[in-house]
Amino acid sequence: MRTHGPAARLEHKKASLKIRDFGLDVKAVNEDGSFSGYGSVFGVEDSYGEIVAPGAFAESLTEIAAKGRPVPVLWQHRSDQPIGIYSSLKEDATGLYVEGMLLKDAVRQASESYALMKAGAVSGLSIGYYVRQSSYDEKTNVRTLIKLDLVEISLVTFPANDEARIDAVKSKIAHGELPSLNEFERFLREAGFSKTKAAVIANRGLAHLLRSESAGDPANEPEATKALSAVLSGFTLPTF
Repeated sequence: MRTHGPAARLEHKKASLKIRDFGLDVKAVNEDGSFSGYGSVFGVEDSYGEIVAPGAFAESLTEIAAKGRPVPVLWQHRSDQPIGIYSSLKEDATGLYVEGMLLKDAVRQASESYALMKAGAVSGLSIGYYVRQSSYDEKTNVRTLIKLDLVEISLVTFPANDEARIDAVKSKIAHGELPSLNEFERFLREAGFSKTKAAVIANRGLAHLLRSESAGDPANEPEATKALSAVLSGFTLPTF
């Protein structure tokens, strides 16, 4: 595993806010609007080719607790639409465990969200975060997220469809970020490339850029992201 610095790559806080969707494994949705479940699960590679390490949220959760303010439950990442509060955010052996309360009797959107959760139409938890520290394994092409700065948590419609995944890749490129190798390869396959061709394109081009990024060498990133953006702008999924 390649690391940068004494332990692993330290990210700058000026980096853009990242969004990550998880299936919200809801353990309970009660009549009073309270709910609980797991969002981020440790040690499992996701569709971004990333793994969240145990303890990744620990420092951030301590800082949140020290502020003494409840964390709002947001609807679809809309900061102007809080629909409840989280009464408990903690890590355990499984992942990030949350307990929340939807203010369904006082906020209309909370009431609608509650009904959608009960019906199973909304089953996603999405977190907004900054990466404080990560490492990249060149052999597996997997990035391990070691420390995360948790910013907000939203209830979202889940799962994302193919078009949304395409938009997610385009959004990363547009903001000067590189998609993960697995993410880009999947995008190429959805755009019509064969599995073999997608793997060749991703591994010969993007893999090199990711290694440079992991080593802290941004020299080629501006031109690379421009080139990828030009390629992605012409891609659309076929309709049937």
